[in-house]
Amino acid sequence: LAFLGQIITRAGVHLPGDIDYSGNSFDSFPNGWAAIAGPDAIPQGGLIQIILFIGALELAVMKDVTGEAEFPGDFRNGSLDFGWDTFDEETKLQKRAIELNNGR
Repeated sequence: LAFLGQIITRAGVHLPGDIDYSGNSFDSFPNGWAAIAGPDAIPQGGLIQIILFIGALELAVMKDVTGEAEFPGDFRNGSLDFGWDTFDEETKLQKRAIELNNGR
C-alpha cells in the first residue's frame, strides 16, 4: 500500500478537500520525504497525530488477543478467516512463504 500510495501521489492524484481547518489542501503538501522534512512539510502536530495513531494500532489492535494465532503476524483473532482454515497445511505454508518473499 505504501508503494501504491507513493505512485498515485507522484502521478498528481490527491484526496479532495482540506487537510486542516486553516484551509491547506491535500495537494498543497509535497510528495515523499519532503512531506515530512521539507520546507513545506506537514505541520508537527499532524505528524504527531499520525505517529500516535500508528502506535495505538500497534498496541491495541494489531495483536493476538485470543491466543489462537497459528504463526507470527496472524491477527485474525477468531473472526477474519477469508477461507484460511479450508487450506491444507502445505497450501498454508506456500501462501505464508509467498507473503514473506513479498516482504509482508
